[in-house]
Amino acid sequence: MKNEKSVGIIGLGYYVPEKILTNQDMEKIVETSDEWIFERTGIRQRHVADAEMATSDLATRAAQKALADAGVTAEEIDLIIVATATPDMVFPSTSCLVQANLKATNAAAFDLLAGCSGFVYGSIVATQFIKAGFYKKILVIGAETLSRIMDWTDRATCVLFGDGAGAAVFAETEPGFGILGADMGADGTGGDLLKQPAGGTRMPATPETITNRLHFIHMNGNEVFKFAVKVMGESALKSLAEAGIAPEEVDLLIPHQANIRIIQSAAKRLKLPLEKVFINIHNYANTSSASIPIALTEAVESGRIKKGDNVVLVGFGAGLTWASCVLKWYKEETHIAKQ
Repeated sequence: MKNEKSVGIIGLGYYVPEKILTNQDMEKIVETSDEWIFERTGIRQRHVADAEMATSDLATRAAQKALADAGVTAEEIDLIIVATATPDMVFPSTSCLVQANLKATNAAAFDLLAGCSGFVYGSIVATQFIKAGFYKKILVIGAETLSRIMDWTDRATCVLFGDGAGAAVFAETEPGFGILGADMGADGTGGDLLKQPAGGTRMPATPETITNRLHFIHMNGNEVFKFAVKVMGESALKSLAEAGIAPEEVDLLIPHQANIRIIQSAAKRLKLPLEKVFINIHNYANTSSASIPIALTEAVESGRIKKGDNVVLVGFGAGLTWASCVLKWYKEETHIAKQ
């Protein structure tokens, strides 16, 4: 990450669908209870997209807010990266659909698939493009419509996820600000632990794959939990070491919002009190690649982050993947449009 240019976030925005399913609503869909869900996950509710709304629609709305917050026009964007595991379709890419929606006529566009780590992966990629002098302003979006690939008869998974999108505009900042350290990695041997088995070239759609419910999320929850508890803290510590920042100097940790117990474990590994951890899983559940940018935007909106603060983003996801980065927060004021 060492380079003479400093790169950081100059604008943020997020969007979640209006429809909310509470844990009480979930009790009417599958055999579960509010108490069971909340004690094990920290989730109280989740937002779910209407039938006519796709991932590109969520991404576009979040992006429009981020552009407005940054004071940047769509025509000024050089590249759009959409991190998603739930694209509108296999091709064209969701990023191209967003580019058309925004009329970002000068932007290249591609999708990035790293599961719930996607936004941080995208942030690191964007930073390198700008440091290299290849692009000046890049829009990174994490967006998911997970409700479309959830098995609503599987109580082990359908209570965990929600829909939403978060976006950030990356650009060169004052020296010493922006992303100071980063880490990302993968362990493909754990790919079977969290997957959508059918719909690709390995297992194209057939009457059998549909009957066997293979187009939905399949997860080994216990193994994913063990992986997450280990990797979240390890990755954050690597990014902090590269940035030359001690854990006690962290002002706010923004972890992937997958499970309250995983979040608590990551905080413990970094020896951070929960007051220094941003948590909003109770309102949105796990929105995968949208999780971190939604939380980051809310943290800024609520005044939890100010210029000069040391902020750590860290996530894990399908792949298995992990990623983290440390930012010295640059943006002094915000004009984020409220939901």
